[in-house]
Amino acid sequence: MKTLKDISIGDACKVVKLHGKGATKKRIMDMGLIKGADVKVVKVAPLGDPIQLNVRGYELSIRKSEAELIEVA
Repeated sequence: MKTLKDISIGDACKVVKLHGKGATKKRIMDMGLIKGADVKVVKVAPLGDPIQLNVRGYELSIRKSEAELIEVA
């Protein structure tokens, strides 16, 4: 299983599945990270947390722990 955390800077991918439960999953979906969404990794902080993404034309920063819950292809 490849997650958003494993994607390199500058690479694009598509969300396949969201893992997690309850409020965490809902929060991820509210940010626009839903099944089928195209995502590009823009930057990663020096210590790896947070990760800056481009989703649906806007910039979004998420934690590594959230990125691990997003399965991509």
